[in-house]
Amino acid sequence: MKWIVVAAAGLASAGGPAAAQEAVTAKAEFVNMTGERNGSATLTGMADGVLIELEVTGLPPGQWVGFHVHETGKCEAAAKHESAGGHFDPGGKEHGYKAPGGPHVGDMPNLHVEADGTVRAQVFNSAIRLGEGDNDVIGRALMIHGGPDDYQSQPSGKSGARHACAVILKG
Repeated sequence: MKWIVVAAAGLASAGGPAAAQEAVTAKAEFVNMTGERNGSATLTGMADGVLIELEVTGLPPGQWVGFHVHETGKCEAAAKHESAGGHFDPGGKEHGYKAPGGPHVGDMPNLHVEADGTVRAQVFNSAIRLGEGDNDVIGRALMIHGGPDDYQSQPSGKSGARHACAVILKG
């Protein structure tokens, strides 16, 4: 499994090489379907992946929604965030955890939106990196969709419209 949704921070391992190095961080500011700011994320690089901590408002209340890294760091609301391209997939895999040839590097678990339209989550993705290698997500986009990802339909899991988009910038 390449992701873990966690309830609290504290994933850094004590004493290992990563503990001696300063963590690489990134920030992302979400904009909604009309281009208004509606949330933020902090990304922290670790030896074995990236922890993404986010809070976003104005989402479809009381349901699960798809969450992915998209290939292009452009969030143009007028273009319904299509400017962010498809899911980040440097390895040429199929979409989804249930797909025989998947998942994409940018595939992540669905998020649950509270009744007030807010999602607060911490998601760990062991396949992505900050500032290094082919799986570097600096300059790419985080995307929250309007419906749940089915983890198998191609190319993006039938997760619906792109409700919130954020460009990942080095912190």
